[in-house]
Amino acid sequence: MTEHRTKRVYWLLYPFWLIWRLVIWIIEVTGRLVGAILGLAMMVAGVILTITVVGALIGIPLIIFGFMLIVRSLF
Repeated sequence: MTEHRTKRVYWLLYPFWLIWRLVIWIIEVTGRLVGAILGLAMMVAGVILTITVVGALIGIPLIIFGFMLIVRSLF
């Protein structure tokens, strides 16, 4: 089993630690949002390509990849 260690933050550094955690949270949320938007754009492009018979070879994998990217962004 792995131990879960919690590091104690010195009280003078606590405001900086809170700001750092806020920045990390903002970056994570932004990354997830960008991933979901890119996944949606890939799915739309895949559907448009799938309308043409020749583009279906590229469109179907693009739809699948876009869907997987959206799922990864949400969870």
